[in-house]
Amino acid sequence: MVKLFRFLKPHRVQVALVLVLALAQSISFLLLPRLMSDIVDRGIVHADQGAIIRTGGFMLLMSVVATLCAAAGNYYAARVATGFGRHLRAAIFARVEHFSVHQFDRFSSASLVTRTTNDTTQVQQMLTVVMTMVITAPMMAIGGIVLALSQDTQLAWVLIAVMPVMTIAIALIMRSSVPLSQAVQQKIDRLNLVLGEGLSGVRVIRAFDRGEHQRQRFDAANLDLTNTAIAVNRLTSLLAPTLFVMLNLTNVGIIWFGAHWIDEGQMQVGVMIASLQYAMQILFAVFMVTAMFVMLPRAAASAARINEVLDVPPEIIDPAAPASPQRNTMRGHVEFQHVTFQYPGAEEPALTGVSFSVRPGEMTAIIGGTGSGKSTLAGLIPRFYDVNEGRVLVDGVDVREMTQAELRARIGYVPQKAMLFTGTVADNIRYGKDDATDADVQHAAAVAQASDFVNAMPDAFASTISQGGTNLSGGQKQRLSIARAIVRKPDVYVFDDSFSALDFATDAKLRAALREETADATVFVVAQRVSTIVNADRIVVLDDGRVVGIGTHAELLNSNDIYREIVASQVSLEEVA
Repeated sequence: MVKLFRFLKPHRVQVALVLVLALAQSISFLLLPRLMSDIVDRGIVHADQGAIIRTGGFMLLMSVVATLCAAAGNYYAARVATGFGRHLRAAIFARVEHFSVHQFDRFSSASLVTRTTNDTTQVQQMLTVVMTMVITAPMMAIGGIVLALSQDTQLAWVLIAVMPVMTIAIALIMRSSVPLSQAVQQKIDRLNLVLGEGLSGVRVIRAFDRGEHQRQRFDAANLDLTNTAIAVNRLTSLLAPTLFVMLNLTNVGIIWFGAHWIDEGQMQVGVMIASLQYAMQILFAVFMVTAMFVMLPRAAASAARINEVLDVPPEIIDPAAPASPQRNTMRGHVEFQHVTFQYPGAEEPALTGVSFSVRPGEMTAIIGGTGSGKSTLAGLIPRFYDVNEGRVLVDGVDVREMTQAELRARIGYVPQKAMLFTGTVADNIRYGKDDATDADVQHAAAVAQASDFVNAMPDAFASTISQGGTNLSGGQKQRLSIARAIVRKPDVYVFDDSFSALDFATDAKLRAALREETADATVFVVAQRVSTIVNADRIVVLDDGRVVGIGTHAELLNSNDIYREIVASQVSLEEVA
């Protein structure tokens, strides 16, 4: 948890102010019992009314000062903690943004959401408590003991004797609650996971009539979290009664012994009253520390989970001295040189010894069976992964020697699964280029064959897209994703099986429009349907991560058995001959 305190640097002045206010508050409260003792001894016992007025006025002043310091300290502590939470959430989000694709596999989406929200809130709340109590509680406890000893050593031993008993009781309760508090966060992850699957997969759940099964899964995860939280609360709820029992027993002991010593003339009444006040202050300080320790296990577990994310070093990083392709060279030239790539933890490489070159103005298709490495190859161009061996060159420069911003500014990427964001149709298309004009957006939609259904929507390009594009069909989402890449006007287009949801007529119109739109660009098309790539300038056939054929459709149909099998599985050979 200490590692996260670096996010307090922007608020160090306010942190110092909180600590100063806590110090002033503690001193003010510690003076009150001594003043109370003076009123009793000098004012009541000796009938000095002037002393009562003077000391009482000073007590009132100290109470006002303590109250104002407490209010101001809590206010600034809340501001610091809120700012800390904002910086921490921003840091988590920024780190996650730089994760490579396979690094996301270490943390589920549900877990990352929990770490960014719930875990951060736990640490934030703990920080508020720490700042308001880190000086107040120790100073009240230690100062109370010292001042009680200075008043009367006999009664002070009653306070000192109860401290070990209280410490042991608190330690036993906390020992059992710590592992349960850590388990709560994991069970929240599980609940979020089941909830997320239930919401995102609602159509599948209804289609297969598995609503009852999904409710049972949710109820099981919910009950598991509830039972664990109840167990934690049951243990921590013992703390307050234990402390109050200790406080009452201490007060009984002070009054019992104090009354005897007063009766024997060995102690003044004011000393006993001051000792009672110090006892309350000491035990109240212990109560505050205990409240902090109640929150500490869960906050510590949350801090550890946050550090797990922040400690993951980004695998895809920009070079210290980035290279930039010359502007006067031919833009869009892509070359694979003996590329081998293996996913971390995989037994076999996903790609082995891949080599080919693509020039601007050409359309290169990537085809192969399931698991042959098509999407992996497409992901190497925008550098979603780094190759293990060989090089991927864009305009003659290794992609690892370019900044990610420079590289990806040259690429228009359309993923295999169409992803849309909440907002309008125009916002989603303009996501590819912030400064795209309305004419650019409409042109991109026209090329992507999206104009008809967009114009049929109630507000056309101002129509709202729901989360994940659930108010659109699969083909409509794909076309908007393609329009998002077109509006970018990149040097290299990468279509990762982006036409699978289109009907044949729309697919043919889109390919014809793209051929004209991308005449000067380099185009990569990962496809399953042969009809999509039959007119490609070059077809690269992958099998088990290796290139087993490169050529045109006609050349491969005559010379490559694997390509012939793919074609024959979809249409008759005579039909495409």
